[in-house]
Amino acid sequence: MNNQKTNLPPLGESKGATRYLVPNDYMADPSVHVFNGRVYIYPSHDWESGIPENDNGDHFNMRDYHVFSTDDIMEGEITDHGVVLRVEDIPWAGRQLWDCDVAEKDGTYYMYFPLKDKNDIFRMGVAISDKPEGPFIPREHPIMGSYSIDQAVFKDDDGTYYIYFGGIWGGQLQRYRDNKALECAEFPADNQPAIPPRIARLRDDMLEFGEEPRAVLIIDENGEPIKAGDTARRFFEASWVHKYNGTYYFSYSTGDTHNICYATGDNPYGPFTYRGVILTPVVGWTTHHSIVEYKGKWYLFHHDCVPSNGKTWLRSLKVTELEYNPDGTIQTIRGTADTEE
Repeated sequence: MNNQKTNLPPLGESKGATRYLVPNDYMADPSVHVFNGRVYIYPSHDWESGIPENDNGDHFNMRDYHVFSTDDIMEGEITDHGVVLRVEDIPWAGRQLWDCDVAEKDGTYYMYFPLKDKNDIFRMGVAISDKPEGPFIPREHPIMGSYSIDQAVFKDDDGTYYIYFGGIWGGQLQRYRDNKALECAEFPADNQPAIPPRIARLRDDMLEFGEEPRAVLIIDENGEPIKAGDTARRFFEASWVHKYNGTYYFSYSTGDTHNICYATGDNPYGPFTYRGVILTPVVGWTTHHSIVEYKGKWYLFHHDCVPSNGKTWLRSLKVTELEYNPDGTIQTIRGTADTEE
C-alpha cells in the first residue's frame, strides 16, 4: 500500500472516540441517515467469495444488504434488521451488489444501489419500502440512463433531492463521456482534468433522474480543475454530501492513494473547492464513508480491515467523532494505516 505520507496535510487535533459497529460480520461502505430520531446504517456486505483480488474489484462480490440502527452511536446497542435485499430478488441482476444509499420522501424509503446487469455493466437500481429498516422491494428495471457506482442522495433545505454517483477503475466511470458509453474506456493524461463524479436532480417520484446527469467539478485553490495526475486529491469514488453552517461539503475517496478528502461549495452542483483530508489511509485498500450529525455531534462512518488482519475484501464498519475548526475546516483524522514513525 502506498500511503502517500508526503502528500498529506498537517494532522488536526481530532481525538474523538472510535467504535467498531458490527464485530461479528464484515460490512463496508456505510451510508448513514437519521430517520425518525434514530440512526440507520446502510452498508455493503463482504464475504469470502473465493474470487482472486484484482483492480476491477471482482473479489468484492457482495450479494445482499443488511440494515443496522441505533439510538446511541458510540455506546448503544446496534440492531441488525437482517437481510433487506438480495441479488436474486432483482429481476435484471447480474452480480456485485456494491454500495447503496437510502432517502425518505413522504413516508416512503427509496434505496438506490449499483449492480452489474447480465452484460456485466453497472446500472443503478431503486428498491422501495415503507420503513427505514426495510425490507426493500426492487423495481423491475434499472434507472434509465444510469451507470457506474456509489450512489449518495442529498436532500437540500428546499426539499429537492440530488443523487451523486461514480467511481473509476472497477466502477466503470471511465467508460462514459457526456452520459454516453464509449467504445473503449478512456483515462485523461496526468496534466488533464481528472474524471469527475456526477450529479442529477431526482424526479419528483424519486424513481428516475429528473435531468441529465452533470459533471461535478472539483477545483484547487487557484480555481483550476484537479488534475488526473494529482492522485492524492483527485476523485476516485465514494461521493458524499452534507451541509454545515450553510456550506455544501462534497467528500470522496482518492482510491489508490487511500485518502478521504473534501471540497466545499455554495450550491449542490458545485464547483467545489478542495479543502483537505478528512481521513488518512486505513488498513485495507478501499476507503468509503458517510458524515452525519446526531444529537449535536458529528460523526464519520467508514471501514477498515484491521479485524480481518488486512484482508481487503473483508472490511469492518467503524465510526469516529468528527470535529470542525472555527473556520469550518474539518480536523484531519488519522487512519489505521497512517501510524507514527
